[in-house]
This record gives sequence, C-alpha cells and structure tokens, in this order.
Amino acid sequence: MRSFFTLLSFLLVCSSSLIAAEKPNVVIIFTDDQGFGDVGVYGQTNFKTPNLDRMAAEGMKFTDFYVAQAVCSASRTGLLTGCYPNRVGILGALGPQSKHGINADDILVSEVCKAQGYSTAIYGKWHLGHHEKFLPLQHGFDDYFGLPYSNDMWPFHPTAGDRFPDLPLIEKNEIINPKVTGKEQAQLTTWYTEHAVDFITAHKDEPFFVYVPHSMPHVPLYVSDKFKGKSKQGLYGDVIMEIDWSVGQILDTLKKLNLDEKTLVIFTCDNGPWLSYGNHAGSAGPLREGKGTAWDGGQREPCIMRWPGKIPAGTVCQEVASTIDILPTVAHLTGYELPDDYIIDGKNIWPLMSGQQGATSPHDAFYFYWAAGLHAVRSGDWKLHLPHSYRSLDGPPGRDGIPSKYIQRKTDLALFNLREDVGEQYNVADQHPEVVERLMKHVEAAREDLGDSQVKARGENVRPPGRVK
Repeated sequence: MRSFFTLLSFLLVCSSSLIAAEKPNVVIIFTDDQGFGDVGVYGQTNFKTPNLDRMAAEGMKFTDFYVAQAVCSASRTGLLTGCYPNRVGILGALGPQSKHGINADDILVSEVCKAQGYSTAIYGKWHLGHHEKFLPLQHGFDDYFGLPYSNDMWPFHPTAGDRFPDLPLIEKNEIINPKVTGKEQAQLTTWYTEHAVDFITAHKDEPFFVYVPHSMPHVPLYVSDKFKGKSKQGLYGDVIMEIDWSVGQILDTLKKLNLDEKTLVIFTCDNGPWLSYGNHAGSAGPLREGKGTAWDGGQREPCIMRWPGKIPAGTVCQEVASTIDILPTVAHLTGYELPDDYIIDGKNIWPLMSGQQGATSPHDAFYFYWAAGLHAVRSGDWKLHLPHSYRSLDGPPGRDGIPSKYIQRKTDLALFNLREDVGEQYNVADQHPEVVERLMKHVEAAREDLGDSQVKARGENVRPPGRVK
C-alpha cells in the first residue's frame, strides 16, 4: 500500500511538472499612438474601457513600462526583436518609398514561437518593410492580414500631398485591395479582431502566438458605425472604445474555449499621443510631451498583462520594464534558447510578471534614443536628459484631423527623479552631481555599444537592416 501511495505521489508530481512546463499561448495587442492616459485604469474619464479595466483587475498593470523609441517602425522593431532599434538599424517610420526592412538574420518573437511548434499570425499594421522579403510570412508568421505601414501614408490624408501612393491591404504575401478607402479604414479594427478570433478558435488545441497591432488610433481616425458617437471625447474616444471592444472579444473567446489559464495576453502601445492633432489625439496623462520625443510622454505607455493562475490578479508593477523585454520573456516561457553570440537588449521579466517577492527591474539603465541620437537614460528612479533639440508636439492643438505646426525646443543637461516628479518638471542636476556622474557612465557605455549621432559616436555592436536594390 505504501508503494502505491509513493507511486501515486510521484505521478502527481510529474503531472504538476508537465502542467507547469506547458507552453503558454501568447497574444500581443499593440495600438498606435495611444497615450499613457487613454485607459480607464490609467486615469481616463472621458470614455470607458471596461475590458482593459477588467484585464487589469484580472492581471497586472505596469506603471513604468517603456517602448523602445517614440515612433512607429522603430517601436515595433524593439517589440519584435528584443533590441533597441539602433542595434538593428531600423529608425523612424518606414514609408512606401523605403528600401529598408527587417533583416532576415534578426530573430523575431514570431520566430521564437515558430521554432517551439507554435502556429503564428499577425492581424494589423506591420511597418517593418513593405517589400515581400520583409513581410511577416518571411519572418516566422503563418498568416497575415493588414496594412504594411501607417494608415496616413495615402494620398487622401490632408497633410500627405502627393508623397504617398494608394494604401494597400495585404493578405499573406498578396495585395488583395490596392486602394483602401475611408469606408474600409472604418472596418479595420473589426476585421483585425475577427481574424484574431477565428485564428484562436482554429488553433485552440495547439500552442499559438497572435500579434494584433491595430492601425488605430493613428490619424486619420476611423471607427465603425457600432461605436460612432459613443464617447464624450468625440471621434478619438470612439476609436479607443472600439479597441477596448476588440480586447473584450479576444478575452471572451479565450474564456469560451477554456484557454484563459493557458494564455498570456499583453496589451500595450507603440508610442505616446500625436499631440499636435488636438481633438484627434490622445492624452499622456501626467507625463511630459508625447510622440516623437524622449520625454516620458513619448515612450512610457500603458501596459497590462494577464495570465490567470500565473500573473497575480489586481497587481501593480512599478519597476522599469519595456517592450524589448517581451522577446526574452517569451523565449523563457517557451523554452527557446537564443544563440550565445546573438546580442539583444531586452531581459527576462517573468519574475516581475509573476509577482515574485523582491523582484526588481533587470535594467541597470534604459536608453531613450530618437533616430540615432541618444537623448536620455533612466536608472532606477533617476532620468538624465542630455542636451538635445526636439520637435515638441505640445503646442496649440490642431483640430478635426488637421495638425498644428511643430514647435522646435531644446533642453540642456537635466536630471529628474521620476518617482517624485513624474512630469519631468524640476531639474535637480545641480543638487545631485553624483547621480549625474553615475548616469553619464551609462551614457558612455551606450555610445560605445550603440553609438550616438549627437556626438558622432559609432556603435561597435550594431547590425544593418535588410535592404532591396
């Protein structure tokens, strides 16, 4: 009898180990130009986000979560590669005339999952190169439906002039609609959601990775009839409410299919709000500036992670984390080992996500680049801005989809304690010269590693982007 119970105990332990080792499904929902203050649990009151608020109640809300750079292509590069965009050579926002894209030698989250037996899909905005060699199916994705770049890169946007051709809609590697109209843009959020739900349903019995990078709320704003006029804030609020509906559709599908406890869901955004668009832009909440700057309004984003039974419900993480941490964390959770000689910048943040007692940020320093210029560095609660010029969007707002003009501004060397001064208003560099000196050591290390065009430093460990002739 004792032998029987010993065997039973052994089998139960083995069973528990197998369950713990089961590879989670992964869903990443990534919006475009949504501000830190544009979710209910981050302080928004002009429109409701019940599904995102529910996701936070059932998971973890991050307060100090950063994207890799405050602009479209560079930010998406950081998310998918686990690298600062400068390391892999994709900066700014790639347009229809660009000959660059993601290098085939770079490892993406999709390729990490694919190597571990996952089915993979992307439904939404790609923006890592529109030529076929750069499209998702050549980089670890099994399925793709969406736009190759931002939805304003078309001739009908008020500021586009004749710079852009017609906007294409792509499925897999084929253009299925060469001329997307405004009527069709109004359906993009719904279409992306429907594709994601169908993919999850079709692959419910195997591990899957689904990436849903919404085209909205990037201008020009479009929303389906089911959410038009629903928000007190107008069209922008309507658009966010529809995105929140999309989150709810995905969460409800996971629950319906009994996949809740098998699925990690991550919601975050690519950069801060495009403030010069006024009532067509979002809010950075208490943060300074917005899209296109290294101030926290440009790179600190709402981030909510949910995995019932693994991520403790209703918790808040105040440690520094970033989109560049998603790839190494997914690699850890799926058992994928990156090559020893392959350099990335992200860290495994599972100790933070799982609420391990005493877990702290794995980043001694986090760097804020704009294009190839190093503008700031954060270490702990301290953030040091280097002298630089920037295009401020925080001027007189435009309206009805027409932006106001940019304002050129400068900052001198400035130190902020973000725990005490989240809005980066009070320069305390003179009071803390020892902190400035310590952070400047991180700056010099970054310049040696990744470069800094402001001082003409060339990085030793950068890789080129892909290119077509």
